[in-house]
Amino acid sequence: MLIGICSDSHDHVENITKAVAVFKERQAEMVIHAGDYCSPFTIPLFEGVPLHGIFGNNDGDKYLLMKKFDEIGGTLHGGFFSFDADKQTVAVYHGTYPEITESLEKSGLYDVVISGHTHQADVETAGETISINPGSVNGFDQDAMIAFYDTETRNVEFVEL
Repeated sequence: MLIGICSDSHDHVENITKAVAVFKERQAEMVIHAGDYCSPFTIPLFEGVPLHGIFGNNDGDKYLLMKKFDEIGGTLHGGFFSFDADKQTVAVYHGTYPEITESLEKSGLYDVVISGHTHQADVETAGETISINPGSVNGFDQDAMIAFYDTETRNVEFVEL
């Protein structure tokens, strides 16, 4: 399964549009957004991809975010989300508290931990656990990034927008 991963879009319409185009082009079977959309008006830009998301620390109107997810057929899971994909257990947490992210990584309960928050694209391993931070869709003063995780090969690829 090819999973598209993004985080920290922070209302950047142009880069969200680019990210969605790449997810569609590469035929991501699932797209994970690790939080910090900020405003609900950006959620319709994700229409057409199988979007699953969680809240970040900068997300405003949570009720309207949930409504916008529903309108495009996406699922907003709250502050934490875990699921199984190809016999791998995946955890998604925004990363607001680094101690929680580190605990998820070192717990041995998850094969993959996805987080954002730092705006720094990174992949690390803790034992058998792969930890993926896709960087920031917004880019801020750095390169805007997304990532892909292939559950068959366990490879992570970063894509600059």
